[in-house]
Amino acid sequence: MQRRSFVPGTALATVAALAATLTACTGGSGSGSGSADTKGGGAAATSASAEPGKYKTLPEPCGLPSKGILRRLLPPGGTESPQDADKVYAGTADITYDTDRRVGCRWKREAPDGTRHLTLDFERVVSYDPAVSDDDKAQNVYGKKELAAQLPSGGTSTAPTPTPSSSGKDGKDGKDGKDGKDGKDDRNGQGAQNDAPGQDGKPGGDQEAGKTAAGGKASTAPSSPPPSPPASPSRNPSDAPGSDIAPRVLDGLADAAFLNDKLITADSGVHRDVTIVFRSSNVIVTIAYDQWSADKTTLPDSRDLQEKAQALAQELADRFNE
Repeated sequence: MQRRSFVPGTALATVAALAATLTACTGGSGSGSGSADTKGGGAAATSASAEPGKYKTLPEPCGLPSKGILRRLLPPGGTESPQDADKVYAGTADITYDTDRRVGCRWKREAPDGTRHLTLDFERVVSYDPAVSDDDKAQNVYGKKELAAQLPSGGTSTAPTPTPSSSGKDGKDGKDGKDGKDGKDDRNGQGAQNDAPGQDGKPGGDQEAGKTAAGGKASTAPSSPPPSPPASPSRNPSDAPGSDIAPRVLDGLADAAFLNDKLITADSGVHRDVTIVFRSSNVIVTIAYDQWSADKTTLPDSRDLQEKAQALAQELADRFNE
C-alpha cells in the first residue's frame, strides 16, 4: 500500500488562509463600532453636541476702534506733531500666545487736564464639554465678571443713605439748644446714643452728662442743620443713591453688558476708572478707560468718561455684528 507523502508547506498555507478569513470577518464587524466610540456614542452623541460659538477668530484689536472715537477718548494735548499723534492712536498690542483665543491693545494720552489710559481686551470662549455650548460657557464667564464687580442692586449705589436731621420727631428738640447734639457729641457717639427726650419734652439726664463730658458747656449750635460740605475726592458722584451714572447693567448693548465706575485717590493724584464688559455670542470684550488728575481738588467727570466709553462699546458691538 502506497502512502501519501505529507507536505508541510501546503498545510501551513491552508491554516494561514483560514486565519485570514476569520480575521477579516471579525474586523469587518467591529471596525465601525470602534471608531464611533471615540466620542462616546457615535452618531447619537455627535447630534447631541452643543452648538459651537459664532466666532472662530478674533479681530486685530488696535485697528478696530475708529479714529474719531479714539480722538474723543484721548483728546490731543499740547503741541505734539501729527506723527506723534498717529503714534498715540496706533496703540500698543498686548503680547499673547494664541491670537484666536485672546488679544488686546492699550493707548496712553498725556494732556494738561490729566493722563488718560484706554485698554481693550477680547476673549473668545471655547467650551470643551460637548453638552455645553460656547455661548453658554461665555455667559458663565461673563456672569462671574459681573458678580465680581459687585454692582449695586437696581443700578443704584450701595452707599448708606445720609443721616436725617438731628431734630426730634416733634420738631421741638434742638431749638432751645438743650438737646446736647452739637458736633462734639455726634463725633464721640454720646448724642446719638442718648437723644431720647424726657416725658416733659426736655432732654434726658444722659444727654446732660454727654454735654458735660464734651466740655462742660451747653451746645451753641444753630437750630438749622449745617449745609452739606462741597464735593471732595473721597466722595464719588456716581455713587449717589438713584444716580443714573451709578455702576449698573447696560441694556441694549450686545447680548449682556455692565458698567463699573470707581474713584480712587492716590498719593500721586486722583483717578476715575470706568470699565465696560459686554458679551457678544462667545466673545467677551472688556473696555478699561481712566483719567488721572494731579490736582486732587479736581475730580475727573464721571458722566463724560462713561459716555465716551459707552460710545466705544457700542461701536465695537456693531463691528461684531457686521
